[in-house]
Amino acid sequence: MTVHRKEIGNRLLAALPPADLGLLTPHLQKVSFEPDAVLVRSGDELDPVYFPHSGAIAFMLDMPDGQTVATTLMGREGALASFSVLGPSPSSVTAIARIAGTASVISAAKFRAAHAQSAAIRNVVQVHARAVLLQLQHVAACNALHRVDGRMARWLLQLHDRVPEDLLPVTQEALAQLVGVRRPTVTLTMSKLREAGAIPSERRGFVEIHRGRLERIACDCYALMQRKIDRMYCQELAAPPPADREQSLESRRGKADIAFSN
Repeated sequence: MTVHRKEIGNRLLAALPPADLGLLTPHLQKVSFEPDAVLVRSGDELDPVYFPHSGAIAFMLDMPDGQTVATTLMGREGALASFSVLGPSPSSVTAIARIAGTASVISAAKFRAAHAQSAAIRNVVQVHARAVLLQLQHVAACNALHRVDGRMARWLLQLHDRVPEDLLPVTQEALAQLVGVRRPTVTLTMSKLREAGAIPSERRGFVEIHRGRLERIACDCYALMQRKIDRMYCQELAAPPPADREQSLESRRGKADIAFSN
């Protein structure tokens, strides 16, 4: 299977050198998912691995009282169930598609085999793992410290980052689960955002946003989190994997020794 890099929608796959990507492409299958589709249930084995090309997937934590709250949001920059490289294990969260999209899917076993052969694949998994951990840390701090309107604005901006339009296909019920509040609180908060001009209109199943005004309302977590993740991706995905860096360093040392001896 020949894959042209400009056609690769997933940022992790696009960062792989052709030879390393070639370990995956024979086993990748293109799938689509609809809003509210459950891709992984809490307690299920992490299999298969999804590399989203579009859409948005929320990781939801189920609480003992029956409520659910989002811990992270993932789109084309990530990979669902990539932690399966550590071995067969159950998922601690439920992954739900909040916005419809497409993904390339590979079995966990095939992905583990490629991961074992490729330093570049190991590198992108490590970078992605740190990005997920960073998002988890910021969301936990944000939920503890910031007001509902700022948190709502942050989630809407994160959804907008993964949708090419200002009209977001998201329901109030989905927003309630993302923010971790009840529906009446969402209704009240959305009313405040409309008054501030951050949400020009809202109709059943859709929310129109004004990004500039929404950014002014969002808590500082959004800009700080995105800046850190973007810097991490730009610096570490663009760099050669550790093994290649070590080999390159040894090669330079060898050339220096030869030049010195001559």
